[in-house]
Amino acid sequence: QVAFVESGGGLVQPGGSLRLSCAASGSIFRFHVMGWYRQAPGKQRELVARVSSESGSVTIYADSVKGRFTVSRDNAKNTVYLQMNSLKPEDTAVYYCNEVPATAGWGQGTQVTVSS
Repeated sequence: QVAFVESGGGLVQPGGSLRLSCAASGSIFRFHVMGWYRQAPGKQRELVARVSSESGSVTIYADSVKGRFTVSRDNAKNTVYLQMNSLKPEDTAVYYCNEVPATAGWGQGTQVTVSS
């Protein structure tokens, strides 16, 4: 059973940056496409970034974060990262990682709040 532990969230001013990390358990991590999802209050969870399996050479982003967020992975550490720059108040949400599609259980997520 795969499990995810997200970290790195916090309170940041508009225009600021954060780097999220997601540690995954399981020996077959490298073979899964991984994604970062977010859920804002009153909204459905949405996929904002995904990274291909193995080398992680292919990344895809939602239009709302394209050019500002960068997803990457380190298979040796079973970890996925999300570098978030030029943050906006509308990026405020709980951020989760999971496989794509999200067939594994969800972690606790990490809260990101963008506010002045």
